[in-house]
Amino acid sequence: MDIPGLPARRAALAMLDAVLRRGETLEQAGGAALPRVRGDADRALTRAIASETLRWKADLDALIDSATRQPLPDDAKPRAVLELMLAQVLRLETPPHAVIATGLPLLAGGPRRLAHGVFSTLTRRGATLPATPTLPDGVAGRWGERAPAIAAALALPPPLDLTLRDPGETQTWAERLGGVSLMPGHVRLPRGHAVESLEGFAQGQWWVQDLAASLPARLLGPGEGRRVLDLCAAPGGKTLQLAAAGWRVTALDASARRLDRLRANLARTGLEAGIVQADLLDWRPDAPVDAIVLDAPCTATGTCRRHPDVLHRIGPRQIADMAELQARLLDRAAEWIVPGGRLVYAVCSLEREEGEAQAARVLLTPDGVTAGELPGGLAPTPEGWLRTDPGMLSDAGGLDGFFIARWRR
Repeated sequence: MDIPGLPARRAALAMLDAVLRRGETLEQAGGAALPRVRGDADRALTRAIASETLRWKADLDALIDSATRQPLPDDAKPRAVLELMLAQVLRLETPPHAVIATGLPLLAGGPRRLAHGVFSTLTRRGATLPATPTLPDGVAGRWGERAPAIAAALALPPPLDLTLRDPGETQTWAERLGGVSLMPGHVRLPRGHAVESLEGFAQGQWWVQDLAASLPARLLGPGEGRRVLDLCAAPGGKTLQLAAAGWRVTALDASARRLDRLRANLARTGLEAGIVQADLLDWRPDAPVDAIVLDAPCTATGTCRRHPDVLHRIGPRQIADMAELQARLLDRAAEWIVPGGRLVYAVCSLEREEGEAQAARVLLTPDGVTAGELPGGLAPTPEGWLRTDPGMLSDAGGLDGFFIARWRR
């Protein structure tokens, strides 16, 4: 007999397993698991269950351990099922009877009585989660004194940020969409909007882009017909910004699928850019250019609000591998700028090895970021770099974690 909602829970369990055991991203895990779930609503529920479980995993595990005589092994299936069940009750406000009906069948042939007993004990106690998720030990250690503020930001859904094609219409679009603006060319809306149905989408008046992600391209200013390379460009927010600012853009990325999204965004906005599909380690431009934006491949830990899988699958090995790649890419890009030209380096990572340590080894002339180029509430570091994290601008809804630096040749 089919149990309504069971396929969504089974898919969420499979996604959790793919992230924690195989190190896949939630997006990769969903690519395999979500096709088994029918209907947009159930697929959205599947993603929500998996995301909230990963976001609050340390606290969910603490609750489970408080209700068992002997701790369940970290990789035990009953622990994973209980995490999913508790996340639904405590974060998604699913009625306990519905959680039991769709959770215990995941343990067919296994210790259902144990899971039922632990779940019932915790719900009878009125178990609750803390106001702020507890970060895994290794993560909290890496993020240092900013860890508590970043953890607090994880409890809140990130807003929807839009970058406008014409910054001169900022006030107009803020009023038409019912949003707020934190700097020219930006509008922020509460989470939950159907993007394609918003006014101005079909006409290409704006595109979705986190406020922090919009800052690297802004740091090049107006293009005035000069040449710029947008390296590792897809899905294309920076390309659109640069084209709208009057740059002659060549956008390079290795992923054909992601470049298809860039082409679609260019068509929707009516902006123009040359597109190159290539591996940056094998490719080089025909001639030096006036500017480069290198938004390098990274661990993406700065996107932890949206992608809580990074809390569990990123560790020292992944950080070291990315840092090695970033150093090679930076060395190549630094050779391709004309005298007086600018290079902007950015990563959506909170790890020093991928940000500050990379910038410290670049031999070009520093071109420090200034406070006047940034939204109110953000400031450059003493070195003239920019470091953001999800705990910043918290009163306005926060932003992703980025590291950005700029140089001149």
